[in-house]
Amino acid sequence: MRWRALLAWVCAAAAVGAERPPDQVLHGTVTGADQHTWREVPFEVPPGTTRITVDFDYTTRDQRTAIDLGVLGPDGFKGQDGFRGWSGGNKRHFTLSATDATPSYLPGPIRPGRWSLLLGIPNIRTATQAQYTATIRFDREDTQPPGPVLRATAGWYRGDMHMHTAHSDGSCSSRRGERVPCPLFLTVEAAESRRLDFIAITDHNTVSHAQGIRELQPYFDDLLLIPGREVTTFEGHANLLGPVAPVDFRVGSKEVPDWNTLLARLAQAGGVVSINHPVRPSGEDCMGCGWTPRGDIDYHRVQGIEVVNGLDADTPLSGVPFWERLLNQGYRLTALGSSDSHDALKPAVSAEELPPHQAGALTPDVIAKLQSANGAIATPTTVVYADALSQEAILAGIRRGRVFIDVGGTRDRTLDLTASTGEGTSHMGDTLAVAEGTPVHFSATVAGLPGGVVQVIFDGAPVAWLSDPHMQSASWSGEFQWRGDAAAHWVRLSVRDEASRLALIGNPIYLQPGSPR
Repeated sequence: MRWRALLAWVCAAAAVGAERPPDQVLHGTVTGADQHTWREVPFEVPPGTTRITVDFDYTTRDQRTAIDLGVLGPDGFKGQDGFRGWSGGNKRHFTLSATDATPSYLPGPIRPGRWSLLLGIPNIRTATQAQYTATIRFDREDTQPPGPVLRATAGWYRGDMHMHTAHSDGSCSSRRGERVPCPLFLTVEAAESRRLDFIAITDHNTVSHAQGIRELQPYFDDLLLIPGREVTTFEGHANLLGPVAPVDFRVGSKEVPDWNTLLARLAQAGGVVSINHPVRPSGEDCMGCGWTPRGDIDYHRVQGIEVVNGLDADTPLSGVPFWERLLNQGYRLTALGSSDSHDALKPAVSAEELPPHQAGALTPDVIAKLQSANGAIATPTTVVYADALSQEAILAGIRRGRVFIDVGGTRDRTLDLTASTGEGTSHMGDTLAVAEGTPVHFSATVAGLPGGVVQVIFDGAPVAWLSDPHMQSASWSGEFQWRGDAAAHWVRLSVRDEASRLALIGNPIYLQPGSPR
């Protein structure tokens, strides 16, 4: 089964690439006279190329013909920009760029000039003639080829959006008990053991882990690995999820004078931008951890806010008030929750172990508890309704906003909210046009929290719109109504468990004055 899944993944990647016409197509013939010989097939790489993608195939495999494959840069075997990899007969598709490459190939700058496919012919029968074809594509923006589609069905997918490995400051105990940089595969193993559907690896200001993701993804074919980075500055941190192109992060420098400049560049890179732990203290213990940008910020260039970081949901470090203030200013921002794991071996945390509600001042005791307990992978979990389990679909789902946060990182807690005026149904993240005086019917569903209490949040304030918010069993549904009043509003749900801990955080439905189309 695993080999079938791997083959499907490789074929899907090649099929997606084939949707775009190739930039060059190379054809050739080998005969029995080419047995045990080598051949260089040249091709020209134009200036500005940032990624090369090759699909290679040949005929007469049924006659035991074998053509091995590699690639040489402009210097051939004689210079620094020469040999760039060899996959022999195990790959028909490869890609390479400055940041990442298919395993067997070396990442590095793409210098324009004459490159060559390196062919080796270990076997071709004397009377056989084989035709080979290589299609080559050049990307001039440093984009990744589409990743795998691990599931092609729409549904709720659970993930962790923020974690660190040996590629930045992730550390864990070695086999001998020494503190060492923590290998990427341990993070992936831990996420799979906690039954997540996807994770984003977000090391500080680097995408060196993208190469490791390329190696691990075919094996971990039930866990989507999304490359990301935590853009780390002296004035705040933010995740950029998806792109692997280098981005100048030096906010405060001549090149990047402020966060608005950086946000504009992140927008050009694509992907999803999410502000991390916005109300963390920022100082000598954690320089730049709090969100303290100078001047006004264009939050239209931001797609998400990390409102729960580790176990801070019910503490003064919660990002929920920060997020809700921005919602009240008219910004459409998706609430996300992440572990911010720095140790893949940190034991899992069950929902029952989460601290009770802690209101009031941020005390040294609260900070100490968070520092010691934060960072267990999958606590919290961000749950995204997406069209498929793929990078493209997950990021689109986050932008769309049909997302909730499972603070305890369980597998069975769910939340959804819909709103209707009779003209159609809107989900979390959607905008519903409501004429003044028009009734809006809301329908809410929650599961997995017997004894819990459902809260309706209207423009940031709890409202008593539910006739019975108490969950008498594991499954609960409720309805309520509101009439349009010619102003913009938003409505969302939160759920507290029987110990009054914040357990689920829903994203808003936006109510906009106007007539339904």
